[in-house]
Amino acid sequence: MGLGLNRRQISLLILAICVLGGSLFYIRFFLARPMGVGPAGPEVGLEGFQDVWSDRQVMLLGLGDSVTSGFGADSPSHSYFQRIFQNPADEFAEMQGKCLSSVLPNLRQTNLAISGSTSIQHLDRISSMKPFQKDTFGLVMITTGGNDIIHNYGLSPPKEGAMYGATWQEAQPWIDNFRQRLLQIISAIKTLFPGGCEIYLADIYDPTDGVGDAASIMLKYWQDGLKIHTAYNAIIREVCDSEADVYCVPLHANFLGHGSHCSQFWLDTYRHDDPTYWYYENIEDPNDRGYDAIRRIFLRTIIENSRLRSTAN
Repeated sequence: MGLGLNRRQISLLILAICVLGGSLFYIRFFLARPMGVGPAGPEVGLEGFQDVWSDRQVMLLGLGDSVTSGFGADSPSHSYFQRIFQNPADEFAEMQGKCLSSVLPNLRQTNLAISGSTSIQHLDRISSMKPFQKDTFGLVMITTGGNDIIHNYGLSPPKEGAMYGATWQEAQPWIDNFRQRLLQIISAIKTLFPGGCEIYLADIYDPTDGVGDAASIMLKYWQDGLKIHTAYNAIIREVCDSEADVYCVPLHANFLGHGSHCSQFWLDTYRHDDPTYWYYENIEDPNDRGYDAIRRIFLRTIIENSRLRSTAN
């Protein structure tokens, strides 16, 4: 015996199927953000850790915002800064021995990064520090500028240091000031190390995977946000290219495809090998796997550029 459905009932059934299918599609590809498990980020080769780099006194110094302070990591030992310094007790097998303390026997560390801080505060903090001893070489890890852009999440009128919601025109003097401030930060860091230093400055990742749709990360619409973000990153890269011993750590490129659109296979940023979300619940900081990826990106940049590898002083 047939169902005996009339035309109206058939139409309603088809509509229900379409709505259900559309809802499931939206949930799967727009709302679902799988975190994944295990290692994350690019491979770090063993060749950089087979020999001691230098017996110099070296200070690993962390400066900047919550990314360097490690907010969102499962434990303090899982921050990118601490994992660069030494492997945690539960380190992945593939990363055992791949840390700076394994190749720099006289390495010390201090992390002065502060969650929520801006580039304005970073300059003030660094300018107030006392120089290190002349026999100490500095390896400086710094993340700065991200809070300048994202604060105060559109909850207050935009201003320098908290420009969320600003128009391109409003942001112009603040962007220009960031360039000058970044140069001052670098100059101040170099003054801290009369024995020489290298500065590893990260560019700013984008939780929207280059789409610029603030709604996907639960923030207010911001028409010029992506344009301003791009300008900040251009400044970071220009400064790194123009300043000796300053190297850009490419977080932005490596994090594309791991943000709010990580499940959308039709986008150019889709990561077939690991289509997972690398951000913490507050959106602006990495989760534990994100921090694993960041330490790998920093380590690869250090291995590629550090002159400590070529001179055992």
